Amino acid sequence: MASQPSKVLGSFGYDLLLGSIATFYVFMVPYTKVEESFNVQAMHDILYHWHHLDKYDHLEYPGVVPRTFLGAFLVSTLATPVVLIMSLLHLPKIYSLYAVRLVLGGIILLTLRFCRIQVRHKFGHQVEALFIILSAVQFHLLFYCTRPLPNILALGLVNIAYAYWIRGRFYATLNCLVFATLVFRCDILLLLCPIGIELLLTGSISLLKSCKWCIPMALLCVGITTCLDSFMWRKLMWPEFKVFWFNSVLNQSSKWGTYPFHWYFTSALPRTLLAAYPLSLLGVLLDRRMLFYVLPVYSFVLLYSKLPHKELRFIIASVPIFNLSAAVAASRIYNNRKKRLWNLLYFIMVGSIIVSLGCTVITFLASYENYPSGYALKYLHTSSQPMENMKEQWIHIDSFSAMSGISRFCEDDFPWRYSKEERIPLRDFQFRNFTYLISEHTTIDGFKCLFFVKGFSRVRLQIAFPPIMLVTEPKVFVHGNLQNWDQIDKRWPGCL
Repeated sequence: MASQPSKVLGSFGYDLLLGSIATFYVFMVPYTKVEESFNVQAMHDILYHWHHLDKYDHLEYPGVVPRTFLGAFLVSTLATPVVLIMSLLHLPKIYSLYAVRLVLGGIILLTLRFCRIQVRHKFGHQVEALFIILSAVQFHLLFYCTRPLPNILALGLVNIAYAYWIRGRFYATLNCLVFATLVFRCDILLLLCPIGIELLLTGSISLLKSCKWCIPMALLCVGITTCLDSFMWRKLMWPEFKVFWFNSVLNQSSKWGTYPFHWYFTSALPRTLLAAYPLSLLGVLLDRRMLFYVLPVYSFVLLYSKLPHKELRFIIASVPIFNLSAAVAASRIYNNRKKRLWNLLYFIMVGSIIVSLGCTVITFLASYENYPSGYALKYLHTSSQPMENMKEQWIHIDSFSAMSGISRFCEDDFPWRYSKEERIPLRDFQFRNFTYLISEHTTIDGFKCLFFVKGFSRVRLQIAFPPIMLVTEPKVFVHGNLQNWDQIDKRWPGCL
């Protein structure tokens, strides 16, 4: 009879593996960037300001497009007990950021577990194991799963939709995708449509019954998000409709950069899937069942390629199905590894998985260096210890710094005060009462540069060991007001 620890490991071993990797990423790279800004600030405000909406960040800095509070409320509610304990222990707020990110990661990995279980039932234990191995050696899925992006909140529902799809509960699949589309990411419509059309063409669903299932769900979703977000935004608001109008109708997202049509297929997917990318294509050839799952997801990426503004996170929802197809191919190669041609494929597959692990390590090291302002604020807090009876210490955070690592979770209590006031000319800072500036500028009149923090710049190949070097350069500069000699006269590293 198996022991209790063995049963637990057998039931949750895969989850512990993925969860450990995701947790490692959280503690090593805790800070967030501009894409996560709305949800991370909303989570902070829900946890610390409760019903005092006047103190909420989104009313002062609404962002380019509005977002729903539903995901932030869910994560914050689950994290509240832990945050309350941390507050009683007087721990810094940065620990609450760990808490909300771990809660979000737990939610996403639970939905991935549900999907994985359906993979096991339909394709077997071996495919399930390879599905986990391929997911574990990839960087982006586990790194992103704890990051409060609308794409990740939608990914949780997409994972559930995939699970129902594999299980054969097609109307539940459509409902999950409708929810994700109307509440979290309107672009999931590009996934909903190919899946729905395929199910209709194959006779898996009927149009009438689909309407009976999906229309009530759509009305419920619009009702929930409109009621909640209209209250939080203090005006009539359906956030995802605003996002759809801004990105798709007005095509304003192009202002944030564009890539060619093929970018997702030639850059984003290869970097995200690594060894699973060629294996996912092979999986369709080796197992005809995979075409049913891969074709709509491939169509999703293809349709998304029409939008000029492209980011890897936009297609993160495609990763689980591509990994499934890759796992099916890997399983077939493993089972036939003793045959001559298959043996060669087996060694290529093992080698590519090892290379994928190396690529993941490099990508992690680059990401670690990608949040310079978060590290700058932490160093400022620890190096400039305020004396007793000291007056308020004002820190101004410029736009670049606010977008590259600093959130309200990084702030400390009195005497520290913070400002993100925008559009202040550099020459005017000397006339303001800021004690410190965290800025992308190297010199500012009336201030002395105390130290700088480097950030990731590029990858450099070299004929030496190691063959790949990560090049960093100064990104964020911390300046002290020349009128506060008691602070800036300390031993600072300087900016030379």
